[in-house]
Amino acid sequence: AGKAHRLSAEEREQLLPNLRAVGWNEVEGRDAIFKQFHFKDFNRAFGFMTRVALQAEKLDHHPEWFNVYNKVHITLSTHECAGLSERDINLASFIEQVAVSLA
Repeated sequence: AGKAHRLSAEEREQLLPNLRAVGWNEVEGRDAIFKQFHFKDFNRAFGFMTRVALQAEKLDHHPEWFNVYNKVHITLSTHECAGLSERDINLASFIEQVAVSLA
């Protein structure tokens, strides 16, 4: 996988608009992105988290998240480079695919 590098301004301009369009926002005061997900019930929220967890483990890139009943809040940032990296963009894209499949 190689060492993660923090996204450059050009990379951000290219990669972040698609995520912003589906509800991901940059975290104020921190180089990270955040999104809240709402599901029909706890079972769907937990299924979503399970699928994301399995992929995160494969990628060795784990989200910061918080769950209460049908809500899941996710923050992505790469600790290795202390900011956003391509790993975060890739995981956010995967997360979106899972969320759409469970909607």
